[in-house]
Amino acid sequence: MSSAVVYRFEEEFAPRIAARLTSQFGPEVSVEVVPHEGRGHPTRVRLWGVPSEVRHPYAFALNVSLTWDVDEIERLMEPGGEARFEHYLEALVRKMASWETARPVDFTTRTQGEPEVLIGGLDFEG
Repeated sequence: MSSAVVYRFEEEFAPRIAARLTSQFGPEVSVEVVPHEGRGHPTRVRLWGVPSEVRHPYAFALNVSLTWDVDEIERLMEPGGEARFEHYLEALVRKMASWETARPVDFTTRTQGEPEVLIGGLDFEG
């Protein structure tokens, strides 16, 4: 992936994902874009928070990083990529439910089964 594509993803797309997640969770969860740091360290959106007061299904506080497949990011730069991305943002809350079934994470209680969880290779399908 070219540095121009990485830069554009970090400037135009990742902040919008972070903003959508922030609006979903509110102040209980912190969300940040972590820039690309070289090979093996892609741009990611990180979420973390203190467990809620209700009973927790997992032992660790929320500390999740999200990364996307390189080909998927490059497809966003093609014609129709913006519309595809908008559809993805609309579906993001539903996608979170599938992430919970694939990994030991509970977004509602802000807990997880491992100290750090990476949900990687994501796509932009709505």
